[in-house]
Amino acid sequence: GSISISMLLHDTSFCFICTHLTSGEKEGDEIRRNSDVAEIIKKTHFPQINKFLVEKSPESILEHDRVIWLGDLNYRLALHYDDSKNLVEKSDWEKLLEKDQLQIEKKAGHIFKGWTEGKIYFPPTYKYCKNSDHYAGENSISRRKRRTPAWCDRILWYGKGLSQLCYVRGES
Repeated sequence: GSISISMLLHDTSFCFICTHLTSGEKEGDEIRRNSDVAEIIKKTHFPQINKFLVEKSPESILEHDRVIWLGDLNYRLALHYDDSKNLVEKSDWEKLLEKDQLQIEKKAGHIFKGWTEGKIYFPPTYKYCKNSDHYAGENSISRRKRRTPAWCDRILWYGKGLSQLCYVRGES
């Protein structure tokens, strides 16, 4: 699902979309996430509330000048757990990102055409054991809930004039 807001800053329209897309590590689950994105873009409409505005405000996501899409996009790595864990231990983000479903789907033109994501310089954000800095499945207690590390939490943007200053992950 998603929650979206349409805003005007001076003469520039902005749209922010926060999503939690379909989860799952099985082959083909990325197609369900692609479908989620397409549905959100298709079905999100902003009613014309202020009839006194001189200019008509954007009614759909892509009618905005600048769009920020963020949240748990749930795209995974097309790798087995051991292979991804090995690359994480080497901090080989480039090799991991070659197997990132979101980047694969974008490059294939299946989703987020014309959108940008900043360069990722940090370890995968998914999935940790509670109250630890260990990925789920690293120890015998969490092994039954083992998940392949991935960058599920993402931020993308659409529109001219936006550029990344810094892209980081936070710990809680």
